[in-house]
Amino acid sequence: MTTVATVILAAGQGKRMKSKRAKVLHSVAGRPMILYAVETARRLPSDKIIVVAAHQAEAVKDVLKDRPIRIIHQGRPLGTGHAVLQTESALAGFNGPVLILNGDVPLITVETLQSMLKIHGNQGADLTLLTATLPNPEGYGRVIRDPDGGIRAIIEEADARPDQRAIREINTGFYLVNRPFLFEALKELNSDNAQKEYYLTDIVKAAVRRGRKLFAVPAPDPDEVMGINSRVDLARTEKMIARRIAERHMREGVTLLDPETTWIDADVVIGRDTVLYPNVRLEGTTRIGEDCVIHSHTRLTDCRLGTGVTVKDSCVLSESAIEDAAVVGPFAHLRPGTVLHRGAKIGNFVEAKKAELGEGAKANHLTYLGDAVIGKGVNIGAGTITCNYDGVRKHATIIEDDVFVGSDTQFIAPVRIGRGAVIGAGSTITKDVPPDALALSRVKQEVKKDWAKKRKKKEKL
Repeated sequence: MTTVATVILAAGQGKRMKSKRAKVLHSVAGRPMILYAVETARRLPSDKIIVVAAHQAEAVKDVLKDRPIRIIHQGRPLGTGHAVLQTESALAGFNGPVLILNGDVPLITVETLQSMLKIHGNQGADLTLLTATLPNPEGYGRVIRDPDGGIRAIIEEADARPDQRAIREINTGFYLVNRPFLFEALKELNSDNAQKEYYLTDIVKAAVRRGRKLFAVPAPDPDEVMGINSRVDLARTEKMIARRIAERHMREGVTLLDPETTWIDADVVIGRDTVLYPNVRLEGTTRIGEDCVIHSHTRLTDCRLGTGVTVKDSCVLSESAIEDAAVVGPFAHLRPGTVLHRGAKIGNFVEAKKAELGEGAKANHLTYLGDAVIGKGVNIGAGTITCNYDGVRKHATIIEDDVFVGSDTQFIAPVRIGRGAVIGAGSTITKDVPPDALALSRVKQEVKKDWAKKRKKKEKL
C-alpha cells in the first residue's frame, strides 16, 4: 500500500463545547479524543504523522509526548487551510499523498481510510475526498456537483445559499492530496468568505480550475465521520465507541451480560471467559485476567487483576493489584497501593489504602486497613482499624504470618505483630507484640448485680 504523510488538525478551540479545555483534549472512553486520530494514523503506512495545534498547544503536546509524531504550532489560527500550510517545511522531501484527518472525529476506522488510499492510487487522483450523505447535514460543508456528477466545489454552510443548504451530501473533512498540488493550491487561498478564514475546502475549486483529477469516496457508515462539536455530540460518540469496545471484547471471549450498561475504556484489557455483570465500569489502563467475575455496580480504575478473581457487587477499586483467586466485596473500597495476594479476601464494608494482604489473608467485615503489610493466613476480625495517621505523618502496621486478630481491634501505628500471635477482641495495641504471644488490652469487666433494676425504681420516684 502507498505510504502517506498524515496531518491531523487539532487547532480548534471548540467554542460550542463551552469548556475551558481544548476540544481535542476532552475524553472519549477514557482517552483524549486526539489519540484516536493519532492511533488510527499509526496503523496506516504513515511515513510521517504531524499534528497541528493552536489552542492549548502545550497541553496537546503533553498528551502526545510518548508517541513518534511531530507537533506544529499554528500560532494565530486562521482556518484549516492555513493550518495545513504550516506543515510545508515538515513535509519537505516527501512527494507522496498527504492524508488530512480531523482530531475531533474519533469514530473513523482504519478500514475506511485504507479503502480511500487504495482508490486514490488506483484512480491516479490528485485529490480524493471522503464524503457522506446525512439526513440532517446542518453544520457541514456541502458538496457541490456538476449536472454530470463531477465535483465542482465545497461550500461551507455559513457561505451557502438556501438551495445549497438543502444538499445532503457533505464534506467530512478527510482528504488525500498529492503533496506538490496541495501546497500549490494552499498558497492560492484567500479569506474572502463569511468567517474570514483560509478554508482547506477551497483546494477543491483549485483542483477543478487546474484540471486536476478529483475523486470522491462515500463513507460506508455516516457515523464514522461524525465530528464532535458539542457536549451532545460527545455523549453520542462515547456511546458509539462504548458499543464498539463491548463488541470487540465479546468477540475475543468475554461475556457481557448487558453490553448496554457495561462501560469499558479504550485501553482496558480483559482475558477470556471473564464475566461482567450489568452496570460495571472499567476505566483507565485496567487489566483483567481470565476467568474473573465482576459483579454489578462495580468500578475499577487502573487496576490489575489476575486469573479467577471475583469482585462482588458495589465495589470501588483504584490503582490496586489483585492476584489469582482473590475475592473482593461486596461494598469494598480499595484505594491506590492496595495489593491482595493469591486467595486473599477483602469483604463487605472494608476499606484498604496502601495495604498488602498476604496469600490467604482475610479481612471480611467492617475494617479499615491503611499503610499496612499483612502476612499469609492472617485473619482480621470485624471492626479492626489501623490507626496510621498521627496528625502529621503516616505510619505502618506490620502483621506477620498466621496472626489472628480479634474483632474491634485498633492498631496504633507504628506497630509490629509477630508471627502466630493472637490479638484479643476489643484491644487497643500500642506496642509491638512478639511471635506466638497473646495480646490483650481491656478494662476488667465488672458486674453489679441488680443495678439496672434499682435504677428503674429510682426513675419511677
